[in-house]
Amino acid sequence: MTEVPLAGNVTDGVVRIGDTVRRPAGPWTDAVDAVLTHLHDVGFRGSPRALGRDERGRQVLEFVPGSTGAEQGLYAPAELRELGRMLRELHDALAEFTPPPDAVWHRLIPPDREELVCHNDVAPWNLVRGDRGWVLIDWDCTAPASTVWDLAYAAQSTAGLRADRGLADSAARLRAFTDGYGPDDRQRAELPATLGRRARAMHDFLKANAHRRPWARIWLEDGAYWRETAEHLDGHEAVWREALS
Repeated sequence: MTEVPLAGNVTDGVVRIGDTVRRPAGPWTDAVDAVLTHLHDVGFRGSPRALGRDERGRQVLEFVPGSTGAEQGLYAPAELRELGRMLRELHDALAEFTPPPDAVWHRLIPPDREELVCHNDVAPWNLVRGDRGWVLIDWDCTAPASTVWDLAYAAQSTAGLRADRGLADSAARLRAFTDGYGPDDRQRAELPATLGRRARAMHDFLKANAHRRPWARIWLEDGAYWRETAEHLDGHEAVWREALS
């Protein structure tokens, strides 16, 4: 069947064949497949099914039709609540997952601590909306982290918390996402300070890897954005704390 390269900023070598996606496999792919199989088995609908390997050893995944958030533009508050709820359902489902004893993870950014396996890249470019609702794609960076670390990145990216957006609008959008997630007292207390730390970790990772593909291009395009975003989030921690109170 015909291989069709996927559009957008996708990993090199990722193609669609019929109703499947083929990705180059790495040492971490078996662990990712175990995560996706667990999610399917427990009834979580927001992830693609793992379908094994093809004749070239590539990872085979279910193709999920729909459009990404990057194509749809800024999310409405009701959508942010839906996405927060989906992330909470994902964390609850992964709390029941026991990684294989020989699991290898593709960890790019060290987390604040390890509590459970997390997606680690919940962002508009990895969220597809189709007939069955929201589906989270690109699981290559799945690895143990904390719920707050995962929540901070997801909240910042989906709510669009950035320096050029008004504080009142940003606070309302953050509140919509977290209301959908339903954080407990500890998560609510830790999240405001974690927002800036997580954005700075992304900036520092891109800077440290600016000499390597594909990070060189991403550093040139987005390095300044992540620095400005981290400074903005750190500088208005009291605003985020009030929004979550």
